[in-house]
Amino acid sequence: YRMRYVAADAETYHRYYSVIANPTLWFLQHHLWDLAWHPEIDQNELDAWRLGYLPMNQLFATAVADEIGGGGDDALVMLHDYHLYCTAPSVRKAAPGAFLTQFVHIPWPQSDSWRVLPRDLRTAVFRGLLANDIVAFHTARYVRNFLQGCADVLDLAVDHRDRTVTVGDRRVWVRAYPVSIDPTTLRTAAASARVVAEERSLLQQRREYLLVRVDRLDPSKNIVRGFHAFDRFLELHPELKDRVTFLALLQPSREDVEEYVLYRDRVLRAVEQINTRHGNTSWMPIDLRIQDNFPATLAAYRQYDALFVNAIFDGMNLVAKEGAIVNERGGVLILSENTGAYEELHSSVIGVNPFDVEEQAGAIYRALTMPASQSHALVGRIREVVERNSVERWIDTQLADIDAKLSEER
Repeated sequence: YRMRYVAADAETYHRYYSVIANPTLWFLQHHLWDLAWHPEIDQNELDAWRLGYLPMNQLFATAVADEIGGGGDDALVMLHDYHLYCTAPSVRKAAPGAFLTQFVHIPWPQSDSWRVLPRDLRTAVFRGLLANDIVAFHTARYVRNFLQGCADVLDLAVDHRDRTVTVGDRRVWVRAYPVSIDPTTLRTAAASARVVAEERSLLQQRREYLLVRVDRLDPSKNIVRGFHAFDRFLELHPELKDRVTFLALLQPSREDVEEYVLYRDRVLRAVEQINTRHGNTSWMPIDLRIQDNFPATLAAYRQYDALFVNAIFDGMNLVAKEGAIVNERGGVLILSENTGAYEELHSSVIGVNPFDVEEQAGAIYRALTMPASQSHALVGRIREVVERNSVERWIDTQLADIDAKLSEER
């Protein structure tokens, strides 16, 4: 494979990435704004769109067109995610013969959420995506939201049954392809010497029960509410104090974005308060580790009794799939109903409302006290789903639809 970098000056990139992509689009699509106060879109955001996001998308488009050359006949261009919503129109103009797809890996909210953005911006986002031949998401829910948004925002003809949008003389397909993992590769990695060493260290420290979460340090992951739920669990079940540890493995994320720095501070304060309230000289209820250590993550996957995924909204969430593949204890998955993974795994997990701390506290207790026969059956069903819908199938299904769409156009 050959990689080509796209160069931009620092100010343009900052406006593109740290003002528009993150936090504006990310926060909007994950329902993170407190709309009574934020966002307040002023000239700074408008300039960031005009002088950052759009120029960066044009730079990517120019690089793509240069790579495929000519009119792009027989070229396949696969764009990914919210950083490139306005790239496809320029690629299509420069290379009208190319076949374009774009995969949006984050949640696609309903139409009213998009009305937070100024009309020109939200229109550009939808029109940008519709310059592709296929627009893809992880779930049927996001496909429905996008289709309805095309009708509401752009007043376009939408066919919900065929999952298409008519744009002039073109029919754009809108499809769901739930991304997955490679179980074989993950199992091989989990058996490595480094993971075994991390697991040995974990076993020396563990109590009777181990609750685990693995996340980026991102507001969308709902980490603080998760700690509040654990706090409530300890209040309701004091008999389990000293017997359970909540191991939180958090990776630093977007530390140049103010909202992420503030959220990290809130996470640290929550841990300190809960450990002070419930801990003692020999036991701290929350073991917080802010690091990027994949062997430690795999060791925790192997040993958890319950895996806690309570994201506010998530495009997919692969942690929910990874854990079950290598877990050796019949660990139960507690999963937010607002994750993309819930659409596939809902019958094999304890589903939770990510805003309901009482429900999450109860879910922790149910997971840790579930009979072994039941918990092993649940994790077995998750494995079946993940094995059946592997990352290879994710890719193959997309390629099959590209062939089908090309056949339709001939």
